[in-house]
Amino acid sequence: MAVLTEAELLQIRRQLHQIPELALKEYQTHAYLLDVIKQMKQDYLEIREPAELPTALLVLVKGSKAKRTIGYRADIDALPVTEATGLPYASKHQGVMHACGHDIHMTVALGVLSYFSEHQPTDNLLFFFQPAEESESGGMKAYQLGLFTGKWHVDEFYGLHDNPSLPAGAIGCRNGTLFAGTTEVNIDIQGKGGHAAFPQLSNDAVVAAAALIMQVQTIISRNIDPVQSGVITLGKLTAGKIRNVIADSARIEGTIRGLTQSMIELIDKRLAEVCQGIELSFGVKVKLELNQGGYWPVENNPELTENFIKYMKQADGVEYVETAPAMTGEDFGYLLAQIPGTMFWLGIEDDSPLHSATLTPQESSISRGIAAITGFLEYRMTED
Repeated sequence: MAVLTEAELLQIRRQLHQIPELALKEYQTHAYLLDVIKQMKQDYLEIREPAELPTALLVLVKGSKAKRTIGYRADIDALPVTEATGLPYASKHQGVMHACGHDIHMTVALGVLSYFSEHQPTDNLLFFFQPAEESESGGMKAYQLGLFTGKWHVDEFYGLHDNPSLPAGAIGCRNGTLFAGTTEVNIDIQGKGGHAAFPQLSNDAVVAAAALIMQVQTIISRNIDPVQSGVITLGKLTAGKIRNVIADSARIEGTIRGLTQSMIELIDKRLAEVCQGIELSFGVKVKLELNQGGYWPVENNPELTENFIKYMKQADGVEYVETAPAMTGEDFGYLLAQIPGTMFWLGIEDDSPLHSATLTPQESSISRGIAAITGFLEYRMTED
């Protein structure tokens, strides 16, 4: 196979779109990617299927005069969304859809890999087709399993996320934080139930929950620097069974978002202190569970990102857009906390937002994205 043509890339994207799979279950996707890659020229390629993370796929492209290994990541999982696009190549897997555009991510990565399989790079390139971005923290799992050690070591990492609000094929980026970090919050309150007419004999978990919710609102307004950004949303409260019985327990579920890891850790600390205060004030038991996993803020490396932006601003055929931080989560943040690198947007120009059942990316973004990334990688490899 020569370098993938635009028609072949379109076919690949549409075939991937039809076989979406959820986190850590991407076996059909893995097999399809492997089949495409094995048809490429193998002279410079080494393929790894890690048994520790079986749906992951790593492809090392050996450089001619390697002084570094540049990593490129593409996530491969989908979402539990029932597709409503009406496209002839819509998902064949009921209730699962590439509603976040990871089919675009994979296709762009295959296009870039195809180019370098025919044109040996100067530096080593490591393509990481990553499972479990939407849930299960696949990036963190890969790192903690040691997939990027030894000959698979990565010196710097790059990855994209598609963006419906940007023109098709445009590249968006910013220095600093691109995506917020996220933490799942679960709070269980245990009181003492009883008859609604005798509150003195009970300990109302609903009242304790209400007080906790109101106190949590002060964390952002009074503990976070006003010129920075953080969010706590407590989106679910469950308590009680009937109107005339005092509830013995309550459960609150929510999410924390922050633009830096230090901010998230501060919010976590204050939330734990509020829970301790509610225990003392109301005589209840409060169990707080915080689950961040690998969804750390995507904090772009200053030097590498400045270099990336400089290239994209002057590159022929690239429409560059400076973007604001987004409060969405991305597990590439964990990898960037361990390995310097840059995440950026690829415009796909659509009226439907990410994670919607009608997301329909403009497919012209694929070839433009491949050209921009290939050009940048070649430029990066000319530098010391």
